[in-house]
Amino acid sequence: MRPEITPALPGDAPALARILGDWVRETGWMPVLHSRDENLAHLRRRITLRGVRIARLHGHVAGFIDRTGDEILSLYVAPHARRHGLGRALVAEAKEGAPRLTLWTFQANSPARAFWSALGFAEAATTDGSNDEGLPDVRLIWNGAA
Repeated sequence: MRPEITPALPGDAPALARILGDWVRETGWMPVLHSRDENLAHLRRRITLRGVRIARLHGHVAGFIDRTGDEILSLYVAPHARRHGLGRALVAEAKEGAPRLTLWTFQANSPARAFWSALGFAEAATTDGSNDEGLPDVRLIWNGAA
């Protein structure tokens, strides 16, 4: 079943905050920096700016991508909806007409790094943890024309 991808609406923010919160809680090495209410407020702001696209599986919000220009700010899929092509579908849509996409992911996030690599993203830089989380991360770039 192909996921339905649409712009996020304000009423979708609680589902997105739940997906984000679930990921933080299930990831043992990820520090909890924001409350559910802070995540909710952040996602509502991002939805207002029209940078968030959601994927529905069986009619329910199951994943989202947040972009600004060529920068992917975040991509999350609910645990029960992984391995159904939602992440790939969201990234494929982002690639449409984009000559280039960039993002940061944590060095410790091996599944994400493998996912991005499989989609043609290449490592461009690393940091020692000079981000809000204090965790080393890696800059990834996809050059559509390459």
